[in-house]
Amino acid sequence: MKLKTKMLVATLMLVTIASLGIATATAKPKDEKPVAELPKCPVMDEPVDFRISTMTDEGPAYFCCKMCVGKFQKDPKKYAEKTKVQRKALAKRDRVQVACPISGEAIDKDVHVGEGDDRVYFCCGKCKSKYEASPEKFAAKLAASYTYQTRCPIMGGKIDPKSHLKLAGGETVYFCCPGCDKKLLAEPTKYVKNLNKQGYGFDAKDIKKAEDK
Repeated sequence: MKLKTKMLVATLMLVTIASLGIATATAKPKDEKPVAELPKCPVMDEPVDFRISTMTDEGPAYFCCKMCVGKFQKDPKKYAEKTKVQRKALAKRDRVQVACPISGEAIDKDVHVGEGDDRVYFCCGKCKSKYEASPEKFAAKLAASYTYQTRCPIMGGKIDPKSHLKLAGGETVYFCCPGCDKKLLAEPTKYVKNLNKQGYGFDAKDIKKAEDK
């Protein structure tokens, strides 16, 4: 009887240790914040899909579906107030600059204006000079130079704009480090939900390299 009790205790201890190991392996990075509620589409008042947008004089406006884009473009004034509400929500949301607001090319972290969280990055010194001469001229393009996909869908860490994957549909997915792109391509069903949580409504079938198009 004592032997059985000892065996039962040992088994329970092994299960507990294994459970702790799994919890540690799946724990979120310490610096990861809870994902904020998604802004609402100005047409349908539903959560946006950040893949679906149209450009305006103030920057991109985001929608829940492509049908809403057409409705918005036909009468943008009709949705002006709700678009302002969306922009206020966007201003409170984490984002990462990934493109030069002048050329649209990848940014160089050594070329910037401002300090700290107010930094604006560029691809080259020439673009920096253009921006400094007339920053208000590029306000809309600057607003479009950010991604709201701030977390790697594989590891959960902060993205590095240099680590990215161009998909067949034209979208770009960002990662924390090289190699994560291969994991996403190998197991899209496993990781696509981590993009969905950030407002990017991909299906597993959407995760294909641009070369496969």
